[in-house]
Amino acid sequence: MSAYFPSKKTTLALVVGSVLSSVSHADTQIKVTPSQMVQGGNGLIQTPTARMREQGGMAINYTDNGEYRFWSVNIQLYDWMEATARYTDVRTQLYSQVESFSGDQTLKDKGLDVKFRLWKESYYLPDISVGFRDFGGTGFFESEYINASKSVGPFDFHLGLGWGYLGTADDITNPFCELRESFCERPGGFSGRGGKVDYDQFFKGTASFFGGVEYQTPWEPLTLKLEFEGNDYSRDRAGELEQDSRWNIGAVYRYKDLDLSLNYQRGNTIGFGVTYRFNMNTVSQLKFDEEPRSLMTRRPPKKIEDVNKSALYNDMFRSAGFVLSDAELEENKATFYGTQVSYRDQDEAIERIGRVAASELPDSVETYHIVDNRGGQPMVDTQVDAEAFIAAARYESVDADIKQTYVRTEPSQEVLDAYDPENTKGMFYSADFFFTQSIGNPEDFFLYQTGFLLGGGYAFDEKFSVRGSARVTLLDNFDKFNYLVDNEEVSLPRVRTRVREYVSDNNIWLDTAILHYKDRLAENVFGQVYAGYLETMFAGVGGEVMYRPVDSNLAYGVDINYVKQRDPFRQLATEDYEAITGHASVYWKPEFLDDTQITVSAGQFLAKDRGVNIDYAKRFDSGIIVGAFAAFTNVSSEEYGEGSFTKGFYISIPTDLFLLQPSKGRGFFPWIPISRDGGQMLQRPARLINQTEIRSPFYD
Repeated sequence: MSAYFPSKKTTLALVVGSVLSSVSHADTQIKVTPSQMVQGGNGLIQTPTARMREQGGMAINYTDNGEYRFWSVNIQLYDWMEATARYTDVRTQLYSQVESFSGDQTLKDKGLDVKFRLWKESYYLPDISVGFRDFGGTGFFESEYINASKSVGPFDFHLGLGWGYLGTADDITNPFCELRESFCERPGGFSGRGGKVDYDQFFKGTASFFGGVEYQTPWEPLTLKLEFEGNDYSRDRAGELEQDSRWNIGAVYRYKDLDLSLNYQRGNTIGFGVTYRFNMNTVSQLKFDEEPRSLMTRRPPKKIEDVNKSALYNDMFRSAGFVLSDAELEENKATFYGTQVSYRDQDEAIERIGRVAASELPDSVETYHIVDNRGGQPMVDTQVDAEAFIAAARYESVDADIKQTYVRTEPSQEVLDAYDPENTKGMFYSADFFFTQSIGNPEDFFLYQTGFLLGGGYAFDEKFSVRGSARVTLLDNFDKFNYLVDNEEVSLPRVRTRVREYVSDNNIWLDTAILHYKDRLAENVFGQVYAGYLETMFAGVGGEVMYRPVDSNLAYGVDINYVKQRDPFRQLATEDYEAITGHASVYWKPEFLDDTQITVSAGQFLAKDRGVNIDYAKRFDSGIIVGAFAAFTNVSSEEYGEGSFTKGFYISIPTDLFLLQPSKGRGFFPWIPISRDGGQMLQRPARLINQTEIRSPFYD
């Protein structure tokens, strides 16, 4: 028997092969999961990476780093785009030197970041992204960057080039400076009164490399980070900070949906943070609900005369959440008029209604017309091919698809003429919870108002009604809002900055009380008029016309209103200020952006300034909608005041994400960084885009 001793070359080859095999194996087993950096957004510690998470990912962050504290929300809007909204607390600075205005509150700053992926990682090439940090504001951390990320087994390597805050170390000549001299210097400060996008600063001034590496340890919850910064902290809002090293180290520990981070920065500062993660596409709530009715043992009546109408109509509600207002049963077709109150998913709603109809109607009925009403008016006729539906529901073929058995159409004149509801008049009422907020104010970081909105009225028929609502405030701190006494000279009428007078001195306030008339004017055309107390601050008269085809990606509307400002101290009185306000609006769902709605409204605002309001909304699979809006008018930044122009964000959450039973309804949570008088729209008591929502569902 002889022994085998490998040569040195063979040994080296075996070692290298073993390492490569190990890395290759690791590459298929474990990879670095992107985590949040200090200021929010996918990154290392102080620097961003090119990485994106799954679409719908949301991260809510808090980090503490010596002179700074950060609160941020990061949203993966698309798999190629992320956005971060951030508040910064600067511990070393006061909000202002005027004690009567902001007291001893420390300096707060709002910031917004976006990042776009230009190239998705492949076997040889890295992820490549371009980003803009704090691009609309006072420029505390304003930066632009291009970076790349490449994974190799449990390692994720990152390299970037930054300008602005990320490039103050100035260790490389700005490449754009070679193309044009204007890129060599970066303008200082910010334009307007803050809040504007300073395009003229992008990619200008000094530049620096930054980057690092993340290592996913064999212990799955733990990730380690090593980072090289491009910032030398010489231009910080907190003052020039001492930097003993441009190298930072950190660790992230993951426990369920929480990330706990610890880091050592600048060679002298310990930081920590916590992140709560969830995905707005996949978040759901367990439901205790009966299964859709089975048709496997279907035994329908022989003739239409044998149908048990009482059982059929009751089952429509119990099994399908469809509240009937009228029904027409004929030998070869059945038409059901009603309102869906339980199921947000249109396909699920139609399938459940169809299964009830198929189980209780004879085979002679060839078509089911399911006519969905809104506000007593037929909006959409879903025509179901009964024979094809029953075959699909009974799984009679391997490729059966119930969705292919029906089509949504504009209600025909015959369907509209046949609509004859019995209960078109009477009392109605509602109760809703409301919550409004404003974050980052000089008087107090967080201003809020919460309570109940009680509504009701009387319908004379399906078109004409009188209705109103009262706001009952339970908690608020708007008494701290002192914009009225800040002695700032302004040229705009106070159409919104008087909010304290309406809120703080009136725990019960009549928000609306109107006469309302609505009607279908022509095919795909709807109209309404209204008069009375239209909203919290204004009374008047107005009207609207809208063109909205069924399942179209486009809708158009025009509204015009004459309003007078309400007296905050006498609920039924008005003041002298009056205005004409109204807008022409386009509602667009672009085909190249999944589940997105963009609204552009051009016209005159409450303060008689003129311009355009743009609203962007993104819907996720769970039904959660996040949105942002901004108004650009002929009012200058100086006239507008702090913030330069009106803007805000919001999130709309379906209530059934919190309930064990299917339901419809939404909670709306706005975030308006700062409220001023320019670019303010009338909060109309009724909007046709909402009343016709079922015709091309986005929020439904």
